[in-house]
Amino acid sequence: MEIKAAEVMKLRKMTGAGMMDCKKALVESEGDFERAKEIIKEKGKLVAAKRADRETTEGAVIAKVRDGKAILVGLGCETDFVAKNADFQALAEAIAEAAIVNFPADKEALMACALADGRTVEAAVTELTGQTGEKHVVAGYEAIEAPFISAYMHVITGKLAAVVGFNKELDAQVAKGVAMQVASMNPVAVSAANVEQSVLDAEFKTAVEKTKDELVQKEINAALNKAGINPAHVDTEDHIESNQSKGWITAEQAAQAREIIKTVGEAKAANLNMQMIENIAKGRVQKFLKENTLEEQGYQMGDGKTPVKDVIKAADAEAKVLVFKRVSLAD
Repeated sequence: MEIKAAEVMKLRKMTGAGMMDCKKALVESEGDFERAKEIIKEKGKLVAAKRADRETTEGAVIAKVRDGKAILVGLGCETDFVAKNADFQALAEAIAEAAIVNFPADKEALMACALADGRTVEAAVTELTGQTGEKHVVAGYEAIEAPFISAYMHVITGKLAAVVGFNKELDAQVAKGVAMQVASMNPVAVSAANVEQSVLDAEFKTAVEKTKDELVQKEINAALNKAGINPAHVDTEDHIESNQSKGWITAEQAAQAREIIKTVGEAKAANLNMQMIENIAKGRVQKFLKENTLEEQGYQMGDGKTPVKDVIKAADAEAKVLVFKRVSLAD
Protein backbone atom coordinates (compact mmCIF):
# COMPACT_ATOMS: atom_id res chain seq x y z
CA MET A 1 0.00 0.00 0.00
CA GLU A 2 1.05 3.59 -0.56
CA ILE A 3 2.20 5.46 2.53
CA LYS A 4 1.89 9.23 2.43
CA ALA A 5 4.62 11.55 3.70
CA ALA A 6 2.15 13.13 6.13
CA GLU A 7 1.52 9.72 7.70
CA VAL A 8 5.24 9.12 8.08
CA MET A 9 5.64 12.51 9.74
CA LYS A 10 2.72 11.80 12.06
CA LEU A 11 4.28 8.52 13.22
CA ARG A 12 7.64 10.21 13.62
CA LYS A 13 6.09 12.82 15.92
CA MET A 14 4.39 10.06 17.89
CA THR A 15 7.49 7.89 18.34
CA GLY A 16 10.57 10.01 17.60
CA ALA A 17 11.80 7.26 15.26
CA GLY A 18 13.63 7.96 12.00
CA MET A 19 11.71 8.64 8.79
CA MET A 20 12.72 5.36 7.12
CA ASP A 21 11.88 3.34 10.23
CA CYS A 22 8.48 5.01 10.39
CA LYS A 23 7.77 4.31 6.73
CA LYS A 24 8.80 0.65 7.05
CA ALA A 25 6.64 0.25 10.15
CA LEU A 26 3.62 1.76 8.40
CA VAL A 27 4.10 -0.47 5.37
CA GLU A 28 4.41 -3.55 7.56
CA SER A 29 1.35 -2.57 9.61
CA GLU A 30 -0.61 -1.62 6.49
CA GLY A 31 -1.21 1.87 7.80
CA ASP A 32 -2.27 0.86 11.32
CA PHE A 33 -0.60 3.47 13.55
CA GLU A 34 -0.96 1.51 16.80
CA ARG A 35 0.58 -1.57 15.21
CA ALA A 36 3.31 0.60 13.64
CA LYS A 37 4.16 1.99 17.08
CA GLU A 38 4.47 -1.57 18.41
CA ILE A 39 6.76 -2.52 15.51
CA ILE A 40 9.07 0.40 16.28
CA LYS A 41 9.04 -0.49 19.97
CA GLU A 42 9.91 -4.13 19.21
CA LYS A 43 12.75 -3.02 16.96
CA GLY A 44 14.16 -1.01 19.85
CA LYS A 45 14.02 -4.08 22.12
CA LEU A 46 15.75 -6.19 19.46
CA VAL A 47 18.56 -3.67 19.00
CA ALA A 48 18.91 -3.37 22.77
CA ALA A 49 19.21 -7.15 23.13
CA LYS A 50 21.83 -7.38 20.38
CA ARG A 51 23.93 -4.62 21.91
CA ALA A 52 23.48 -5.56 25.56
CA ASP A 53 27.19 -6.24 26.05
CA ARG A 54 28.34 -2.89 24.63
CA GLU A 55 29.94 -0.28 26.90
CA THR A 56 28.10 3.01 27.44
CA THR A 57 30.79 5.42 28.60
CA GLU A 58 29.45 8.36 26.59
CA GLY A 59 26.30 10.29 27.32
CA ALA A 60 25.06 12.94 29.72
CA VAL A 61 24.69 13.38 33.47
CA ILE A 62 22.13 15.95 34.60
CA ALA A 63 21.61 17.43 38.06
CA LYS A 64 18.39 19.11 39.16
CA VAL A 65 17.63 20.86 42.46
CA ARG A 66 14.12 21.81 43.53
CA ASP A 67 12.31 22.42 46.83
CA GLY A 68 14.90 20.86 49.10
CA LYS A 69 15.42 17.87 46.84
CA ALA A 70 18.06 17.03 44.25
CA ILE A 71 18.56 14.28 41.69
CA LEU A 72 21.31 13.08 39.41
CA VAL A 73 20.52 11.13 36.26
CA GLY A 74 23.12 9.62 33.95
CA LEU A 75 21.96 8.52 30.50
CA GLY A 76 24.63 6.49 28.74
CA CYS A 77 25.25 5.65 25.10
CA GLU A 78 28.10 4.20 23.04
CA THR A 79 29.46 7.18 21.11
CA ASP A 80 30.03 10.89 21.55
CA PHE A 81 28.21 11.47 18.25
CA VAL A 82 24.94 10.11 19.63
CA ALA A 83 25.49 11.82 22.99
CA LYS A 84 25.45 15.21 21.24
CA ASN A 85 22.30 14.36 19.27
CA ALA A 86 19.33 16.60 20.07
CA ASP A 87 16.98 13.65 20.65
CA PHE A 88 19.42 12.09 23.12
CA GLN A 89 19.89 15.35 25.02
CA ALA A 90 16.13 15.91 25.08
CA LEU A 91 15.53 12.45 26.53
CA ALA A 92 18.20 12.93 29.20
CA GLU A 93 16.54 16.21 30.21
CA ALA A 94 13.08 14.61 30.18
CA ILE A 95 14.22 11.75 32.42
CA ALA A 96 15.85 14.19 34.84
CA GLU A 97 12.65 16.23 34.97
CA ALA A 98 10.60 13.10 35.66
CA ALA A 99 13.05 12.21 38.41
CA ILE A 100 12.84 15.55 40.22
CA VAL A 101 9.04 15.61 39.91
CA ASN A 102 8.43 12.02 41.05
CA PHE A 103 11.53 11.65 43.24
CA PRO A 104 11.71 7.84 42.89
CA ALA A 105 13.51 5.84 45.57
CA ASP A 106 15.88 4.05 43.21
CA LYS A 107 16.76 3.44 39.56
CA GLU A 108 14.23 0.64 39.22
CA ALA A 109 11.46 2.99 40.33
CA LEU A 110 12.77 5.68 37.99
CA MET A 111 12.48 3.34 35.00
CA ALA A 112 8.75 3.02 35.72
CA CYS A 113 8.18 6.79 35.96
CA ALA A 114 6.17 8.48 33.24
CA LEU A 115 7.68 11.21 31.09
CA ALA A 116 5.71 14.29 30.09
CA ASP A 117 4.67 12.54 26.84
CA GLY A 118 3.20 9.57 28.74
CA ARG A 119 5.91 7.01 27.96
CA THR A 120 7.73 5.33 30.79
CA VAL A 121 11.45 6.02 31.11
CA GLU A 122 12.15 2.40 30.23
CA ALA A 123 10.06 2.54 27.06
CA ALA A 124 11.60 5.84 25.94
CA VAL A 125 15.16 4.56 26.42
CA THR A 126 14.36 1.37 24.49
CA GLU A 127 12.78 3.34 21.65
CA LEU A 128 15.79 5.63 21.36
CA THR A 129 17.99 2.55 21.17
CA GLY A 130 15.97 1.42 18.18
CA GLN A 131 16.25 4.83 16.53
CA THR A 132 20.00 5.25 16.87
CA GLY A 133 21.13 1.63 16.69
CA GLU A 134 23.22 2.17 19.83
CA LYS A 135 22.77 0.82 23.31
CA HIS A 136 21.23 3.35 25.70
CA VAL A 137 20.92 2.88 29.43
CA VAL A 138 20.12 4.86 32.56
CA ALA A 139 23.62 4.40 33.91
CA GLY A 140 23.15 6.17 37.21
CA TYR A 141 20.51 7.68 39.46
CA GLU A 142 20.92 9.33 42.85
CA ALA A 143 18.67 11.51 45.00
CA ILE A 144 19.08 13.53 48.19
CA GLU A 145 17.06 15.80 50.48
CA ALA A 146 18.54 18.59 52.61
CA PRO A 147 17.78 22.12 53.88
CA PHE A 148 20.27 23.57 51.39
CA ILE A 149 21.67 21.88 48.28
CA SER A 150 24.38 22.78 45.80
CA ALA A 151 24.91 21.05 42.47
CA TYR A 152 27.74 20.88 39.96
CA MET A 153 27.73 19.54 36.41
CA HIS A 154 30.98 19.23 34.45
CA VAL A 155 30.39 21.62 31.57
CA ILE A 156 33.11 20.27 29.26
CA THR A 157 32.39 16.53 29.21
CA GLY A 158 28.82 16.60 30.48
CA LYS A 159 29.46 13.11 31.88
CA LEU A 160 29.98 13.97 35.54
CA ALA A 161 27.88 15.70 38.19
CA ALA A 162 27.50 15.91 41.95
CA VAL A 163 25.05 17.25 44.52
CA VAL A 164 25.80 18.15 48.14
CA GLY A 165 23.28 18.66 50.92
CA PHE A 166 24.06 21.04 53.81
CA ASN A 167 22.29 21.54 57.13
CA LYS A 168 21.73 25.23 56.33
CA GLU A 169 22.23 27.84 53.63
CA LEU A 170 25.87 28.47 52.82
CA ASP A 171 27.78 30.96 50.68
CA ALA A 172 26.97 29.90 47.11
CA GLN A 173 30.57 29.95 45.92
CA VAL A 174 31.77 27.79 48.82
CA ALA A 175 28.84 25.39 48.41
CA LYS A 176 29.50 24.99 44.70
CA GLY A 177 33.19 24.49 45.43
CA VAL A 178 32.30 21.60 47.74
CA ALA A 179 30.12 20.08 45.02
CA MET A 180 33.03 20.41 42.59
CA GLN A 181 35.23 18.73 45.22
CA VAL A 182 32.88 15.75 45.32
CA ALA A 183 32.83 15.53 41.53
CA SER A 184 36.60 15.71 41.08
CA MET A 185 37.90 13.84 44.16
CA ASN A 186 35.17 11.20 44.53
CA PRO A 187 35.22 10.83 48.33
CA VAL A 188 33.79 7.64 49.86
CA ALA A 189 31.95 9.38 52.73
CA VAL A 190 31.37 12.73 54.42
CA SER A 191 33.62 11.88 57.37
CA ALA A 192 35.48 8.95 58.91
CA ALA A 193 32.45 8.28 61.11
CA ASN A 194 30.35 7.68 57.99
CA VAL A 195 32.68 5.12 56.38
CA GLU A 196 31.18 1.63 56.49
CA GLN A 197 33.01 -0.86 58.69
CA SER A 198 33.34 -3.26 55.75
CA VAL A 199 35.33 -0.60 53.88
CA LEU A 200 37.59 0.01 56.89
CA ASP A 201 38.12 -3.73 57.35
CA ALA A 202 39.02 -4.17 53.68
CA GLU A 203 41.45 -1.24 53.78
CA PHE A 204 43.09 -2.56 56.95
CA LYS A 205 43.48 -6.02 55.45
CA THR A 206 45.01 -4.56 52.28
CA ALA A 207 47.35 -2.38 54.33
CA VAL A 208 48.52 -5.37 56.40
CA GLU A 209 49.28 -7.44 53.30
CA LYS A 210 51.03 -4.53 51.60
CA THR A 211 53.19 -3.92 54.68
CA LYS A 212 54.09 -7.61 54.91
CA ASP A 213 55.08 -7.68 51.24
CA GLU A 214 57.20 -4.55 51.62
CA LEU A 215 59.09 -5.89 54.65
CA VAL A 216 59.78 -9.22 52.96
CA GLN A 217 60.89 -7.48 49.76
CA LYS A 218 63.16 -5.15 51.73
CA GLU A 219 64.92 -8.16 53.26
CA ILE A 220 65.25 -9.85 49.87
CA ASN A 221 66.66 -6.70 48.25
CA ALA A 222 69.25 -6.36 51.01
CA ALA A 223 70.37 -9.95 50.44
CA LEU A 224 70.51 -9.47 46.66
CA ASN A 225 72.57 -6.30 46.99
CA LYS A 226 74.94 -8.09 49.36
CA ALA A 227 75.40 -10.78 46.70
CA GLY A 228 76.17 -8.13 44.08
CA ILE A 229 72.91 -8.57 42.19
CA ASN A 230 70.75 -5.60 41.18
CA PRO A 231 67.23 -6.27 42.63
CA ALA A 232 65.63 -4.47 39.66
CA HIS A 233 67.12 -7.07 37.31
CA VAL A 234 65.50 -10.01 39.11
CA ASP A 235 62.21 -8.64 40.50
CA THR A 236 60.14 -10.99 38.29
CA GLU A 237 60.81 -14.26 36.51
CA ASP A 238 60.30 -12.53 33.16
CA HIS A 239 62.95 -9.95 34.08
CA ILE A 240 65.38 -12.66 35.14
CA GLU A 241 65.05 -14.45 31.80
CA SER A 242 65.09 -11.23 29.77
CA ASN A 243 68.11 -9.75 31.55
CA GLN A 244 69.99 -13.04 31.33
CA SER A 245 69.43 -13.11 27.56
CA LYS A 246 70.73 -9.53 27.36
CA GLY A 247 73.84 -10.48 29.29
CA TRP A 248 73.04 -8.21 32.22
CA ILE A 249 73.15 -11.15 34.62
CA THR A 250 74.82 -14.54 34.29
CA ALA A 251 73.12 -17.92 34.57
CA GLU A 252 74.82 -18.36 37.94
CA GLN A 253 73.48 -15.00 39.18
CA ALA A 254 70.01 -15.89 37.95
CA ALA A 255 70.09 -19.15 39.88
CA GLN A 256 71.51 -17.42 42.96
CA ALA A 257 68.81 -14.73 42.77
CA ARG A 258 66.05 -17.33 42.63
CA GLU A 259 67.50 -19.09 45.66
CA ILE A 260 67.80 -15.83 47.63
CA ILE A 261 64.25 -14.80 46.75
CA LYS A 262 62.92 -18.16 47.91
CA THR A 263 64.91 -18.76 51.08
CA VAL A 264 65.23 -15.21 52.38
CA GLY A 265 61.60 -14.46 51.51
CA GLU A 266 60.28 -17.52 53.32
CA ALA A 267 62.48 -16.87 56.36
CA LYS A 268 61.39 -13.24 56.67
CA ALA A 269 57.72 -14.06 56.13
CA ALA A 270 57.88 -16.57 58.98
CA ASN A 271 59.37 -14.06 61.41
CA LEU A 272 57.41 -10.87 60.87
CA ASN A 273 56.55 -8.60 63.78
CA MET A 274 52.75 -8.53 63.51
CA GLN A 275 52.30 -5.85 66.15
CA MET A 276 54.53 -3.49 64.19
CA ILE A 277 52.80 -4.42 60.95
CA GLU A 278 49.34 -3.73 62.38
CA ASN A 279 50.48 -0.35 63.70
CA ILE A 280 51.79 0.58 60.25
CA ALA A 281 48.54 -0.65 58.70
CA LYS A 282 46.48 1.50 61.09
CA GLY A 283 48.48 4.52 60.00
CA ARG A 284 47.78 3.70 56.38
CA VAL A 285 44.07 3.42 57.09
CA GLN A 286 44.17 6.88 58.69
CA LYS A 287 45.89 8.20 55.57
CA PHE A 288 43.18 6.58 53.45
CA LEU A 289 40.49 8.31 55.51
CA LYS A 290 42.20 11.68 55.19
CA GLU A 291 42.46 11.33 51.43
CA ASN A 292 39.02 9.81 50.83
CA THR A 293 36.56 11.47 53.22
CA LEU A 294 35.10 14.78 52.09
CA GLU A 295 35.65 16.72 55.32
CA GLU A 296 39.34 15.78 55.53
CA GLN A 297 40.28 16.13 51.85
CA GLY A 298 42.33 19.14 50.83
CA TYR A 299 40.02 21.72 49.25
CA GLN A 300 40.84 21.60 45.54
CA MET A 301 39.25 24.97 44.77
CA GLY A 302 41.69 26.59 47.21
CA ASP A 303 45.26 25.71 48.13
CA GLY A 304 44.62 21.97 47.91
CA LYS A 305 45.77 21.52 51.52
CA THR A 306 43.16 23.13 53.76
CA PRO A 307 40.57 20.50 54.78
CA VAL A 308 37.12 20.97 53.28
CA LYS A 309 35.59 21.08 56.77
CA ASP A 310 37.77 24.09 57.63
CA VAL A 311 36.75 25.91 54.45
CA ILE A 312 33.08 25.39 55.34
CA LYS A 313 33.68 26.43 58.95
CA ALA A 314 35.38 29.64 57.81
CA ALA A 315 32.29 30.50 55.76
CA ASP A 316 29.82 29.54 58.50
CA ALA A 317 30.80 27.94 61.81
CA GLU A 318 27.44 26.17 62.07
CA ALA A 319 27.31 24.79 58.53
CA LYS A 320 28.15 21.19 57.70
CA VAL A 321 27.67 18.62 54.96
CA LEU A 322 24.87 16.14 55.58
CA VAL A 323 25.01 14.09 52.42
CA PHE A 324 26.44 14.01 48.91
CA LYS A 325 25.97 11.97 45.75
CA ARG A 326 27.96 11.70 42.55
CA VAL A 327 27.32 10.15 39.12
CA SER A 328 29.99 9.65 36.48
CA LEU A 329 29.73 7.77 33.21
CA ALA A 330 33.48 7.13 33.36
CA ASP A 331 33.32 5.10 36.59
